[in-house]
Amino acid sequence: MSEYFWKQYEDLPQGLGYMRFSAEHIMTLLVLGALIVLTVWLLTAGGSGKSGASGGSDATGETNPRLTRAMRIIPWIMVCLELFKDGFLIYTGHFGVGYLPLHLCSLGLFVFIAASLAGTERWRMIWGEIACVLILPGTIAALLFPDWAHLYPVFNFMNLYGYAWHGMLLLYPILMVKSGWTRLSIRHAHYPWIFLICAGVPVYVFDRIADCNYMFVNWPLKGTPLAWIAEVTGDKWYLAGYLVFALIVIGLIYACIELYHRVNHRSYYGSTRI
Repeated sequence: MSEYFWKQYEDLPQGLGYMRFSAEHIMTLLVLGALIVLTVWLLTAGGSGKSGASGGSDATGETNPRLTRAMRIIPWIMVCLELFKDGFLIYTGHFGVGYLPLHLCSLGLFVFIAASLAGTERWRMIWGEIACVLILPGTIAALLFPDWAHLYPVFNFMNLYGYAWHGMLLLYPILMVKSGWTRLSIRHAHYPWIFLICAGVPVYVFDRIADCNYMFVNWPLKGTPLAWIAEVTGDKWYLAGYLVFALIVIGLIYACIELYHRVNHRSYYGSTRI
């Protein structure tokens, strides 16, 4: 095992990290993508029994107990990973206010738990909409522009943890759609915005008080689209530009969803009015 595997970035020599879109970054993304595709295939292949409204069905409409169990278990695997990471940081003396679960990707865990515990199809659909329209795109952005890449070598716990965590953040919304736990529709566009406001406002207040940058609302991450927005708007109007950017991204996502429905002549609204 590498001598740097269990080292936090404060304890590492400088220059051990890697650049975004470097060979190391691209190869890691390819491996992660292959693992996600394999997992989806293993969990959704086959299925037996009759279709049900509870959301344990695959693309053929048949109940898939294996997929349903995975949907219930994955959020708690993520809880264990998060607790292990926090325990590691506490043990090494590096845990602090900057490691709270307040980034959008971290909030995804609570969205997944809420979906897995939802007592009605309506609430499962709502949490699924938020997961697919907010958490999924945010996760893709985090994987394309990892803010930890320049800090760690590839074979380091925190680096691998970052990819494993975001990999599950990608996997779960995909399984939500495959299982029928959510039916994406532009009719539900208010759900992601309600969540974004309810979560973003307290996070913004906390950031201002604690001088943190959760959800990147105080300043952008260098080399990302948010940094490009800041260059155009300036620091004064950065947050307004951020919100406009979010509005455009969410609008494009729903445009793609509706286009998919029309091209395939399929309805995902189901029998339940949401």
